[in-house]
Amino acid sequence: MRSKVAISNTKQELPSHFADRQGMIYSSSVSQQHKKKNGQFFTPIEIAELMASFCDFEGKSVRILDPGCGTVILSCALIEKLVKSNKALNLIELVVYETDKELIPIAELSLGYLKEWCTDRGVEVKTIIHKEDFILHNADSFKEQIDLFYKPVEQFDIVVSNPPYFKLPIEDLRVKVGKVVVNGHPNIYALFMALSAKLLKEDGELIFITPRSYAAGGYFKAFRTYFFNLIDLDNVHLFVSRKDTFSRDKVLQETVIIKGAKRTNPKPQVRISSSSGLKDLNETLVKVFPKKDIIDLSSNEKILYLPTTDYEEAVLEVFKNWSGSLAKYNIKVSTGPVVAFRAREYLRANHDKQLDSLAPLFWLHNVKQMELTWPVPKPQKQQYINIETKSIHLLLPNKDYVLLRRFSSKDDKNRLIAAPYFSNFIQSDFIGVENKVNYFYRPNGYLKRNEVIGLCALLNSSLFDTYFRIFNGNVNVSATELRGISLPPLEIIKEIGDTIILSNEFSVEHTNQIISEYFEPAYST
Repeated sequence: MRSKVAISNTKQELPSHFADRQGMIYSSSVSQQHKKKNGQFFTPIEIAELMASFCDFEGKSVRILDPGCGTVILSCALIEKLVKSNKALNLIELVVYETDKELIPIAELSLGYLKEWCTDRGVEVKTIIHKEDFILHNADSFKEQIDLFYKPVEQFDIVVSNPPYFKLPIEDLRVKVGKVVVNGHPNIYALFMALSAKLLKEDGELIFITPRSYAAGGYFKAFRTYFFNLIDLDNVHLFVSRKDTFSRDKVLQETVIIKGAKRTNPKPQVRISSSSGLKDLNETLVKVFPKKDIIDLSSNEKILYLPTTDYEEAVLEVFKNWSGSLAKYNIKVSTGPVVAFRAREYLRANHDKQLDSLAPLFWLHNVKQMELTWPVPKPQKQQYINIETKSIHLLLPNKDYVLLRRFSSKDDKNRLIAAPYFSNFIQSDFIGVENKVNYFYRPNGYLKRNEVIGLCALLNSSLFDTYFRIFNGNVNVSATELRGISLPPLEIIKEIGDTIILSNEFSVEHTNQIISEYFEPAYST
């Protein structure tokens, strides 16, 4: 598919607008399946201009890399900004990568128009378009030791990118090349970010728009360590809405723009701005934070916190002042061991009066805020699991737990949804917990009733929900993230539990009010 759009008069249309127009025509001509397969989500012109505004480069010549160029809208917007703001600039070298054969002719048209536009303004532009995979073409850059086949690394003053987003299978050659940043099933965008950071010159700038999923979690831990050892963060813009940023490509994803630089002496502060989507970009909320409050590079997890309001900043401060943790209180959190499709032979929809050989099975839909509802019959969601020799390794001893959903749905107001479970719930020696549910327990011991209720109330509170959203942009809640959350003193947790138990009122509204009464003085809305 070749673009049928004629190039407009150079005095009337900016190259970025031309590239954007071509992108819209292209998007309407290919299937959603094609775009999903290639991880293509074209950058709207408003976002391209915002990303360009983050660039601080000054100099007479510049080398720019766009590793997944699409219609070249990002490079166009960036170069327009540089040409307008830097009168000394006279030479631009632009290197772009694109593997979609349908897009390459469009990229070439955009590059040609960009050259003409710059020439009219006294700036020479040299372009190279690589029609091959960015990661494989630069595989040597990930090597820690130079060998006989090592290819010298090209370095750039600026890298700007809206990379593809999709998960890669472990056996993919790109995963093997970038194994230094891989843990589990990686998303290709993280490999783009890590490799781009390696290709920067000293003081070079990196500007990316991606999902914010790398900010926390075990899958991206190796990436965060690698990336933030190279890049000093300057600017962050968070799009709070999951659907407004790339709405024309029907993307449901919390996205974030980051701008950083490869520098020896880190800057002390980070500027964080936010908007719901595109419509309120001119009304962004802006805050400046000490970098140490946003990411602790000395920590094991290197979680990236993204508070955007005074309230979120105050909530973050509350948690930083707490020194308790699950580990300190001898509480563990694990993922339910029953993987349904592997355990089908043991699952039962009805108890058929043989309760002594059956255990209750708790699924995600059984877990409500402060309430466990069971049984709730659903197709393919059997409510019992056999107690037998072959299934015993899947079962938990029947004692007190806190159950928490591993995933939240689009209809859930809270990311954290927890329910108390007490051993007198059912007469059974064992219970089953499905794999989409986390459970809190005290190994070689028991959680006390007030600990269960107090911890449950905290997890369901708006305080914890706000804190969790500051660093987690996903619908999933990993056990690793839960282990790292700081907690108030255990005596306070017990006291909260006792207060709720004595009130005999377990509604979310009531328990949230009690949490607010305990911690409200520490922050203001």
